[in-house]
Amino acid sequence: GEPLEPRRLSLRPAPKLPNMEAFLREALEKVKKQARGCLAPELCFQAVRAATERPFAEGVRREQELFRVLLSSGQAQALQYAFFAERAVHRWATPSGASWSSAAPQPVRKAAVIGLGTMGQGIVTSLVKANIPLVALEQDLEYLNKGRKAVMLLLEREAKKMEGGAQTLDFHNPARLQFTVDFDLLRDVDLVIEAVFENMALKKEIFHKLSKICKPGALLCTNTSALNIDEIASATSHPRHVIGTHFFSPAHVMRLLEIIYGRHTSPTAIATAMQLAKALKKVGVVVGNCFGFVGNRMMFPYVQQAVFLLEEGSRPEAVDQVIEDFGFKIGPFRMSDLAGLDVGWRSRKDQGLTGPSLPAGAPARQRRGQRYSPLPDLLCEQGRFGQKTGKGWYQYEKAGGRTATPDPWLHNFLSHYRDTHRIKTRFIDQDEILERCLFSLINEGFAILAEGIAAGPEHLD
Repeated sequence: GEPLEPRRLSLRPAPKLPNMEAFLREALEKVKKQARGCLAPELCFQAVRAATERPFAEGVRREQELFRVLLSSGQAQALQYAFFAERAVHRWATPSGASWSSAAPQPVRKAAVIGLGTMGQGIVTSLVKANIPLVALEQDLEYLNKGRKAVMLLLEREAKKMEGGAQTLDFHNPARLQFTVDFDLLRDVDLVIEAVFENMALKKEIFHKLSKICKPGALLCTNTSALNIDEIASATSHPRHVIGTHFFSPAHVMRLLEIIYGRHTSPTAIATAMQLAKALKKVGVVVGNCFGFVGNRMMFPYVQQAVFLLEEGSRPEAVDQVIEDFGFKIGPFRMSDLAGLDVGWRSRKDQGLTGPSLPAGAPARQRRGQRYSPLPDLLCEQGRFGQKTGKGWYQYEKAGGRTATPDPWLHNFLSHYRDTHRIKTRFIDQDEILERCLFSLINEGFAILAEGIAAGPEHLD
């Protein structure tokens, strides 16, 4: 028989906190930092703020207004597009007529990883987390022990994050994870992922060996970021089973897995690699074979424009700031330092763009009739490889350090470089930085679509 009104929480005044303003200010800073460039988290914050300042009914009205703003925003449309695009890429197809609807994957009961560098360590960790028994192989005992140590550290960290802890991963059990230098242990595996460094001769030598040792029908995957899949496959007696599986660094964290088919790759091989991506909780995207495939090929002109901007008067921290404020997690220069500048340097030397194979008398800032910047090469010649050496486009607290700070040495180096090449510097505004980096990325995407390397825009995105 009691009236409901006094029991309605919404009619009671909200208790006031003494330090409400300071608390809200701190919360907003935190939201802005964590969700850089994202509308929704900031508007959620505003809705909570309205609840502290206004009566209940008004607070709800304000929340509805904010929700309507988000509903019609470009970001909402983009997120919906991304949601569906991520699901659309499971339905892959190749120009030769192979597709997801007709190809069946082979079961992967046991796998192997060759090479325990940074990439190999991450790939091993991903496979262990997916409960796939595996063999990890290195060329000699010294590298094997170094790799094993690093893998165990990664796995212990991952196990801590999981509910059941180390028991669920069971990575000390040799039936689940075995380290070896003996190729003969690969006789019974269903799938091998080669993750040695980017050197064609070395990869071909390994694939030639695998084609003799592995059982017929075993899938041979190469974790290359740019090299020709067909050339690697030519070293084997069954190129049908060769496929590119390009993991992104760090491999146990990044969700993208680029799956590259060659001229002879069978539909079964593609389906098996896609099934593997699913087992590893990654988004597998099937693309064609060209230099750099899709991910790195789009990165080349993007990073190249960023470096041209430095030549013309900008600084690494200014370019990164603009790109990160736009919403990228990390700008091109911090990204290069994280990945290691030596990776691109090695690739440019192999292409004859720099180093001993560059013809004598080649102009410093031109290659094959196109504008070229030797800046990244010059940094590598100074031993500045990024985070791993503690110095790259930025300086770090120590080798392997994570915190990037602007480096006065680099600023001097840039102005000396501009003087040497008689480059007149100018002020470069944020719009120009954003447009030059992003438009070159987008334009390369259209070129990839036009060549049929990707099946549709969703695959690129």
